[in-house]
Amino acid sequence: MAQTQGEVLRRTPLYDRHIALGARMIPFAGWQMPVQYSGILAEHRAVRSAAGLFDLGHMGQVHVAGPDALALLNYTTTNDISRIAPGEAIYSLLSNEQGGVIDDLIVYRYPSGEDGYMVVVNAANRQKDVAWWDAVLSRRVDLDVDVRDISDSTAMIAIQGPRAVEITRRLAADPVEELAPFSWARTRIADVPVRIARTGYTGEDGFELYTGNDEVGELWDALLDAGRDVGLIPVGLGARDTLRLEARMPLYGQELAEDISPYEAGLGWAVSLDKGEFIGREAMAAVRERGAPRRIVGFRIQGRSGVPRTHYPVLVDGERVGEVTSGAYSPTLEANVGLALIDRAAAGIGKPLQIVIRGTPVDATQVKTPFYKRR
Repeated sequence: MAQTQGEVLRRTPLYDRHIALGARMIPFAGWQMPVQYSGILAEHRAVRSAAGLFDLGHMGQVHVAGPDALALLNYTTTNDISRIAPGEAIYSLLSNEQGGVIDDLIVYRYPSGEDGYMVVVNAANRQKDVAWWDAVLSRRVDLDVDVRDISDSTAMIAIQGPRAVEITRRLAADPVEELAPFSWARTRIADVPVRIARTGYTGEDGFELYTGNDEVGELWDALLDAGRDVGLIPVGLGARDTLRLEARMPLYGQELAEDISPYEAGLGWAVSLDKGEFIGREAMAAVRERGAPRRIVGFRIQGRSGVPRTHYPVLVDGERVGEVTSGAYSPTLEANVGLALIDRAAAGIGKPLQIVIRGTPVDATQVKTPFYKRR
């Protein structure tokens, strides 16, 4: 994300550690963030083969509590939040009246003994999301809910990869390996109090860890030390993007936007039309009934003709049918791959496409996604 002229970039509590580790820093969503340390390819492969440690201090966290917290979340997001028990989490989409997506998020229900939910939102959308909930509550005066942005007091890191659980277990006060996917709990890691969630954005197993700003540095150092002997390394935003693309995980602003339906994005599984009324339900039901006019598809470039980038045109028989939403060199497949939002008639596994790369149409083939799935 380009820096706005005059914009003062924020720093996470781990900024000095990134500099000491030799990270290359870039502006991203209003923050100075590490894009790479040892290199994107090396970091990507470390996560697939061993483990990587990520600073996610730019992400947003919102506390939603009160007697009508569930009602608010079910009314403003697409999935059925009532399905999750204390200590569980669910992926959902914050929706607008037109059936588009304001943001994608994970809703964590606090464990037993605590009231409400913590919602993790995208860094660039944090203020927009809270303003949306505030606007809804200004109309729905019947709802008794406390919506509070706790991002400034909450640090977030993630450890991902096939050795991530083993490494974390070395430092954990509790048997974290027993934590189920999409659940979370309180524990101590290296004697630091944390909330540990078995979630992530890489296609690998692992954890996302939430703690205070003053404690996260100690936690970061302890994890790096504990995992160094099995290949744990710090990982920046560059490899985070190639990892999530291989796993076909959407990025807001690319596969998701306010003018893209969840059904076009291939996220119909995150929409519960039968849960009752929610914002955007009628528009989404209409798209589902008539069929989405566009679809996100995966493609693989034939040969070594260049890397597809966001917004590159997509052609069929010389006619534009859409554009690339995400593209990169896949270190796992050793090929250039991408996702594209195209007309429904052009979509289909095995069907040909042409991606216009720097003015030249390059042959590609639609393929099944995810591009990578762990064994």
